[in-house]
Amino acid sequence: MSLYAKYLLPRLIDLAMSSKATTAERTRLIPLASGVVLEIGAGSALNLPFYGPGVRKLYALDPSQELWRLGRGRVRNAPFPIEFLRSSAESIPVPWTLCTIPDPTAALAEMRRVLKPQGTLVFIEHGWSPDPRVRAWQERLNPLWKRVAGGCNLDRQIEQLIGRAGFQISTLERGYGEGLKPFVYLYRGLARPANQT
Repeated sequence: MSLYAKYLLPRLIDLAMSSKATTAERTRLIPLASGVVLEIGAGSALNLPFYGPGVRKLYALDPSQELWRLGRGRVRNAPFPIEFLRSSAESIPVPWTLCTIPDPTAALAEMRRVLKPQGTLVFIEHGWSPDPRVRAWQERLNPLWKRVAGGCNLDRQIEQLIGRAGFQISTLERGYGEGLKPFVYLYRGLARPANQT
């Protein structure tokens, strides 16, 4: 692992994910999770303050040990127990994570496997823009962006990825967030295992 990936990138990610715009999105979506929750891409635990009183337990997963270390103080002060996944989840928030997971289809299939039959996938993600000009910029920028942003992809088709993994989207909002259009076409919503809606 390079020094950039180990020391600088986690701090840049924490800073970017602490922005006013991402905090506003967290405020809207994260409180929708309840019960036993599995958060994919927990990062530096920035979502913790936004979980509602309906959360009984949180399982938090993130491949970055460095980001998790940045969030230790937030974890210690959580109003509910947090531990590694050992059982089924009722809610799985996926905030800005599918863009970076190397095999998002396999990851979503695993999320579906651990989600209870009536559970909910709560997602906010950036990705593929329907505007051909913006999409052309996403495709131009993506190779460099992936290298400097820890594997993040600008052009993933989030709605299709979720559907192919066996989920049915029950609520979906699409549109541009704050910032440069190639980076901020957002998908926000809820999905359930396809045969359980």
